[in-house]
Amino acid sequence: MTTVEPHHPPVWLEVLGWAGLAAAGASAVAIAADMALRGYRQRMWIMNLVYPVTALYWGPAALWFYVRHGRRTSRPVIEREGEPDAETLPEWVTSAKAVSHCGAGCVLGDLGGEWLVRATGLTIAGKALYADFLLDFTFAWLLGIGFQYFTIAPMRDIGPAQGLWAAVKADTFSIVAFQIGLFAGMWGYREILFTPGLAKTTASYWLLMQLAMIVGFFTAWPVNGWLVRAGWKERM
Repeated sequence: MTTVEPHHPPVWLEVLGWAGLAAAGASAVAIAADMALRGYRQRMWIMNLVYPVTALYWGPAALWFYVRHGRRTSRPVIEREGEPDAETLPEWVTSAKAVSHCGAGCVLGDLGGEWLVRATGLTIAGKALYADFLLDFTFAWLLGIGFQYFTIAPMRDIGPAQGLWAAVKADTFSIVAFQIGLFAGMWGYREILFTPGLAKTTASYWLLMQLAMIVGFFTAWPVNGWLVRAGWKERM
């Protein structure tokens, strides 16, 4: 079988890719440092992971959101100012928190799936892209449900079995919606813009993955809203 070499990215895109990765990495480190060194740890511990992971694809925008809205739910601020009332928060803030929570599990799962496919050389129907889809979704679903479990179980004060089922109900549709947007973006740049794709060792690849994840963020947005209105997911 003939091996198809990945497309070589243009220099300008690679430079832009490194800039994007640097900004995202710096934003994630800044958030993590604020929690660990300045003591702004979240009351809901899983959010200590969600905010830095969200910065891996949203970059400085995630850092701004965390400073503006994330610190408000940290333990020191709650002790000083009291528990915030979710019902009085702007709709877009609670929606963004809910989607970022789902997205964090998806992003970590996608990262694991992408590198596993590269390490093993796995393909489906002769395409690494389809193997990426399968493993990305599997890992994203497992991690996403785990993230949701550690949110919904303590909020509802329910046992492990009930909490796991509630997490599956709360996040499965959200994860599917996020992955649909992400996969559409992946397909677009690997099958149309840069056939047969870019090497996963390039910064350009991960810049485009960041953009695809942002697409997934917005495709998951209306689904999260419906899940909250249906009572399957908690308003954050």
